[in-house]
Amino acid sequence: MRIVRFLDGGTWRHFVESQPASNIFHTPEMFQVFTRAKRHRPMLWAVTDNGGQVLALLLPVQITLRGGFLRRLTTRAVVYGSVLYEPGSAGKEALAFLLHAYAQEAGREVLFTELRNLSDLSAVQPVLNDCGFLYEDHLNYLIDLDRPAEDVMQSIGARTRKHIQRGLKKREVVVEEITGRGQIGACYDLLRKSYAAARVPLADRSLFEAAFDVLHHQGMVKFWLARVGDAYVATSVELLYKGVMYGWYGGVDRAYAGYTPGELLMWHILKWGVENGYRLYDFGGAGRPDVEYGVRDFKAKFGGTLVNYGRNTRVHAPALLHLSRWGYTVYRQLFLRARLKNARSGDFSR
Repeated sequence: MRIVRFLDGGTWRHFVESQPASNIFHTPEMFQVFTRAKRHRPMLWAVTDNGGQVLALLLPVQITLRGGFLRRLTTRAVVYGSVLYEPGSAGKEALAFLLHAYAQEAGREVLFTELRNLSDLSAVQPVLNDCGFLYEDHLNYLIDLDRPAEDVMQSIGARTRKHIQRGLKKREVVVEEITGRGQIGACYDLLRKSYAAARVPLADRSLFEAAFDVLHHQGMVKFWLARVGDAYVATSVELLYKGVMYGWYGGVDRAYAGYTPGELLMWHILKWGVENGYRLYDFGGAGRPDVEYGVRDFKAKFGGTLVNYGRNTRVHAPALLHLSRWGYTVYRQLFLRARLKNARSGDFSR
């Protein structure tokens, strides 16, 4: 076995497509998206056997909030699709070899590495823990789309279903698909407003433009907007791969909450998925079970199955991480408070 840092597109794509547990974040296309996004630096780590067959794959994305002298304190690595390995003892051995090698180098560049598990990885949890990637609970909701749309509607909570049905009758909320790159700005403005209200950093606009440029023509992403009159009031971005819709980003203008645009947009997306042959909607995470999370409450209303695939994290620089967390608290209180003020006033120039 040997570590490689490059795979040709054919070999990479064949390995990913042949693995039942693969997801869109393992694809070369998603790697290209992150490559084009500011403050994102994707890396490829893989293990191959003597014949060049891929046995394990790791695709960490280094994300930096601030450059310059603050880069070391604000850079983490996220493996959005978690690890991918060939089932069996050889795959597990390759995964352990891969993670040990990665950890030796990553410690010089990032504070920590987080594996975001999108499927059940209980079979390799001992391997992950032995390599220093410690498990913690993290929830998600999955909605079965392989059934009639009416069945999906009936699975939605009674109160939310009533609001959706009333909104459909009134026809005040109109859902549109973004078909041109120039419309990304309307989507991003809504995301900025939502993330500022939650005091959470949002990825640079270049990430969404890259997703449109790389994925849209291949049918691997959908950008949606909901409007009331001429005002855009909600947005959602879904990634599409192997019959699964992944909820990636979403935002709502709270000033229009009375129209329930978020719920109506979500129903439109689920119905579209059913009608276009998708089998599953993955909400993309619902937080830790011991922490209140308003987004989880919204997702729970749609009647999906609650799963706990968890996340695994390895801290590479404990002292720096402690300092970084203190700095991030100050950042949220000062910088994001200013962003919230700008969002409320409609000023998105900063």
